[in-house]
Amino acid sequence: MDTEVQDGTRVIEVDEIMQMIPHRYPFLLVDRVVDVIPNLRAVGIKNVSVNEPFFQGHFPGHPIMPGVLIVEAMAQTSAVLVIETRGKSAYSLVYFMTIDQARFRKPITPGDTVKIHVEKQRRRGNVWKFYGEARVDGSLMAEATYSAMIVDQ
Repeated sequence: MDTEVQDGTRVIEVDEIMQMIPHRYPFLLVDRVVDVIPNLRAVGIKNVSVNEPFFQGHFPGHPIMPGVLIVEAMAQTSAVLVIETRGKSAYSLVYFMTIDQARFRKPITPGDTVKIHVEKQRRRGNVWKFYGEARVDGSLMAEATYSAMIVDQ
């Protein structure tokens, strides 16, 4: 169930996220979306657990979250922002089109709580462009600019 925070922005819990986007465990990479301002920005929350299936092979004895999954978490947060902006009446899919200027600054490890800040840069028709940052305790871990196409089902 969604709740309102003090500044009036929406908080979207995992049950509602799963109604908005088709991803499921183990590929659902966002636990909650907070600070949602439609058509502008949102912050996804990912609680990284040592039990994540990708840690078995990335890397044994030195687990770090794969960069491509960090960018995927940004995309999933952006997809929630898109659906929240457009309204939930039509089932839509959000497809990656481009990933530009991806930078991975520090590793994300088990026990980290990742805050995924996404901001809409532009929208032209069904193509949206975003800038995303992944932060842990305020430190920039990764960032990317990416675009996606919205396809109504």
